[in-house]
Amino acid sequence: MDRVALYLQDKHPIREGMHYAQLAERAGFEAVWQAESRLVREATVPMAAFAAVTDRIGIGSGVVNTWTRNVGLLAATFSTLDDLAPGRVKLGIGAWWDPLASKVGIHRTKPLQCMRETVEATRRLLAMERVTYHGEFVHFDDVEIDIVHGDRSPKNVPIYIGATAMKMMELAGEIGDGVLLNYLVGPAYNREAMEHLAVGAARAGRTVEDLDRPQLVVCSLDPDRSVALDRARELVTQYLGQQPHIMKASGVAPELLEEIGAKLTWPATEAQIQEAMHLVPDEVVQLITASGAADECRAKVQEYVDLGCTCPVLYPLGDDVEAMIDAFATVAV
Repeated sequence: MDRVALYLQDKHPIREGMHYAQLAERAGFEAVWQAESRLVREATVPMAAFAAVTDRIGIGSGVVNTWTRNVGLLAATFSTLDDLAPGRVKLGIGAWWDPLASKVGIHRTKPLQCMRETVEATRRLLAMERVTYHGEFVHFDDVEIDIVHGDRSPKNVPIYIGATAMKMMELAGEIGDGVLLNYLVGPAYNREAMEHLAVGAARAGRTVEDLDRPQLVVCSLDPDRSVALDRARELVTQYLGQQPHIMKASGVAPELLEEIGAKLTWPATEAQIQEAMHLVPDEVVQLITASGAADECRAKVQEYVDLGCTCPVLYPLGDDVEAMIDAFATVAV
């Protein structure tokens, strides 16, 4: 595969993440994407850290959400990141998920309309326009990113919509510069995703090929296959039991999802996860992750590419992140 990127969550201290970003850049990776999903690590601070110690690699949010940042602040934040790493910043944005959103007082009504307004208004601000916008969720009166000292030229910050459900996939096809496809889904999920992206793209007079389509892929790489599978099994159990949008899209049998969910509260305790993970067979782990030795991981990732992913964004589960970077290097390191 010609393109590959790195995905970091919160397992490693940020300074370790900075080191991995440097290694990924040297290995020919095209981007490093920083997660912001659970209430654990905000995305833009580590993004700035990664940008500060690299020169060429792209820096993406994977993903911030439409609900917790005012759109003016959202645009100003990514304009600031572009000042640090011009032309390298990617704004990945999603609709967040329940029950987390509701537990912090956010009611996600009309997420499609909220996404449309957020993307439209943010794009205009990053183009350095003065914006008046009166929508259902976004209200601007003569607003701009009012840079007084510095470069006032439009910011080259592409917007990637993090889509899992198919209506959001269609919206991504219509208004996104790209789509960030989710992880913990089987490769066959991509067939349906591409169909719905095409529907949305057609509304804007374009095709799926006009959209960049990176995809998060869980990668549990270990010479000991059983260790790799068990490591992935723990993550699979947690997500299948607690994130409804991923549960629905995963391709896993509803009976198993119900059985896992019955054992987990939110947030789940470590003991609950350990108990429930024994319900998840190897076949399910292999269906929705790239787990095993290096050759096995590469082969699984290629399945996603063959079905429409333009750039796998690898989430390393093992302690040896460098081994995973080496296994997917696109240049000699």
